[in-house]
Amino acid sequence: MERTLIIVKPDGIQRGLTGEVISRFERRGFRIVGMKFMQIDRALAEQHYFEHKGKGFFEGLVSYITSGPVVVMVLEGNNAIDISRNTIGKTNPKDAAPGTIRGDLALEIGRNIVHGSANEADAEREINLYFTPAELIDWSRDTDRWIFE
Repeated sequence: MERTLIIVKPDGIQRGLTGEVISRFERRGFRIVGMKFMQIDRALAEQHYFEHKGKGFFEGLVSYITSGPVVVMVLEGNNAIDISRNTIGKTNPKDAAPGTIRGDLALEIGRNIVHGSANEADAEREINLYFTPAELIDWSRDTDRWIFE
């Protein structure tokens, strides 16, 4: 099973969309193995967005993700990264397909509701930034046999 990090960003929290976002992933079949409601501080935000350091939009990313509380979660499932990114939709909501989180719920690239890890390396790095191994729960659902082959 693959794992990915998902963040419901401050705009999602402020707009009361946390349950909607979580529900979409659960309905898709993902298993939540870790979840936190937290305030990201500047140091953690800079680590999270380190690959953008030096770019013109870096400060805006850091300022925004630290502007309010977020929900951070680890999802597990077959092809979790690719499938969760398809569920989220393209980064710019104007390009996101209807039926995706961003396509249905967002209008602006800087207020696009949710973050999802881009690839396996990012997922591993990001999960380790937000969770210790003890905070991730290995478990199974009775319905897993109807979701996973």
